[in-house]
Amino acid sequence: MRRAKKLGAWARRAVVLAGLAIASVAQAANGPPDTATVNGSVQTRFDPVTRQTWVTGRAAPDLCFSLSLPDEWRRTDDGVKALLSDGELSINLRSSQELRDMPQPDLATRDAAVLQEDYEQLLGRPAQSVSLSSDAGATRWSATWVDASLPAASHAMTIETLIVPLSSEWVLELSLSGIETQEAYNGLARHLLARLKVQGRAACRS
Repeated sequence: MRRAKKLGAWARRAVVLAGLAIASVAQAANGPPDTATVNGSVQTRFDPVTRQTWVTGRAAPDLCFSLSLPDEWRRTDDGVKALLSDGELSINLRSSQELRDMPQPDLATRDAAVLQEDYEQLLGRPAQSVSLSSDAGATRWSATWVDASLPAASHAMTIETLIVPLSSEWVLELSLSGIETQEAYNGLARHLLARLKVQGRAACRS
């Protein structure tokens, strides 16, 4: 898959949380230039009975994934967007080849290190705070920058991505944005991770 080519793509990707207390999720950023979007393979199917949207995507001919989201979502250039709210889910892939020079012991932590390097290069300074935690089989990476020029009252900005290893060759990066509260964000993240499935060749043909 091709890597994303423009730093401007960052503007709509990971979650930007206004303030260290994280009172609201008000702004989005987009993905680093060395991830590959999967928008070409992403498909959505809304089930009006269950009020769920099923999202499927392909990392390789024999490697697919699926997840579900509450209510109706539709495909966009970067992933999917909620029909009835400002919620967006950016979906990106990164190959193990891109991470092979990182010293971390596994793909998820290597990916987190690369994400951090990319953002620090873009923002021109190291993050003041970095967090890695496990969440339903995913690694939740977040980093916070504090600067007097930032518009939030706290002058802080936190960027967050959920990293899911799909295989020994691919990691999936999921970035939610446009979610009104931290409670709603956490609930939606738990929902999609609980329903995320990695599928093999037979499912990829269907």
